[in-house]
Amino acid sequence: MSPLSVLAATGAFAVVIHLRDPTVPGHYPTCPWLWLTGTYCPGCGSLRACHALTNADVVTAFHYNPFAVIVAVGLAATWLRWVRRQWRGAPRTWIAPPWMVYLLIASIMAFWVLRNVPGFEFLGPRP
Repeated sequence: MSPLSVLAATGAFAVVIHLRDPTVPGHYPTCPWLWLTGTYCPGCGSLRACHALTNADVVTAFHYNPFAVIVAVGLAATWLRWVRRQWRGAPRTWIAPPWMVYLLIASIMAFWVLRNVPGFEFLGPRP
């Protein structure tokens, strides 16, 4: 896999999500977790957040799913480091240490719980 193939896949996703607005009912299925439990999963609102990002509306994207926006920025930064490394012909120098993986999992779980706790409604997707 190359940075160019990841860019192409991301671009295809962005075009689809931009043209098929997730705020319009019927374009995408309802979140199965939300449908079954009535609570928000960590991904609830991500499609709408991605759609807002394709319209350069970061504030709205953050209202739909702040975690998704933060992750998108992190993924973009990681992709840019990958491109720079490939451009220079440098070998891969590090793999994410276990603590980083555990921190990511803990962050996802904390976000999942907090967005369903009264007082933290701002973390849930807004209509």
